[in-house]
Amino acid sequence: MPRQPRYFIPNIPQHIIQRGVDSQAVFFEPDDFDLYLHSLRKASQMYDCQVHAYVLMTNHTHLLVSPGSERTIPLVMQAMGRNYVQKLNKKYNRTGTLWQGRYKACLVQDDRYLMACHKYIELNPVRAGMVSAPGDYPYSSYHHNANGIRSRLLTNHKTYEALAFTAEKRMAAYRGFFHDCVAPEMLSYIRETTNACLVLGSDPFKDEIEVMLGRSVRPGKNGRPTKTGRR
Repeated sequence: MPRQPRYFIPNIPQHIIQRGVDSQAVFFEPDDFDLYLHSLRKASQMYDCQVHAYVLMTNHTHLLVSPGSERTIPLVMQAMGRNYVQKLNKKYNRTGTLWQGRYKACLVQDDRYLMACHKYIELNPVRAGMVSAPGDYPYSSYHHNANGIRSRLLTNHKTYEALAFTAEKRMAAYRGFFHDCVAPEMLSYIRETTNACLVLGSDPFKDEIEVMLGRSVRPGKNGRPTKTGRR
């Protein structure tokens, strides 16, 4: 089976999912989550990557980032492999890879698609039944985006900044998004699009991306995204 293409365009956000081998854990204790976030901050600063949202689940991670160059995301993910995985292997006296194959990544359009992706990411622990509200889960960007608990890792996207003129009103507007769950249609669309490494957005946005890349970013007749029950 050929590898799914991934599209890297500077300054266009991407939703990235990386899963543990055979759905096994990639975090084992609180210090591991902290190590991952520290490693991600170092890598994102080194390779010009803005991180807007994240959630660290027990056996997988979600990131929403804007790359500064075409090579940004591959370099960040490679650096994470060297730093986080090597340190974790040494800590637990383990060998081999931690991650399941290649990470999944899809381009995300600004505006409602970007905010829906924010919500999708930060509601993961709620959908998994781990907590009753996103603010109850310690390892996500919700605390920064909704409650103003500053993170040196995160950079607000312009779409987030446009929610309101002041930080307090932005956070209030952001919290308002979480009064409801992600609509089922959008939930399926985000899952399918990310797992297929396609483009999350409107048809005109996809047209623009195809002009930039000089190739189709839509699934072929036999290549529709496969539905999955994974969060």
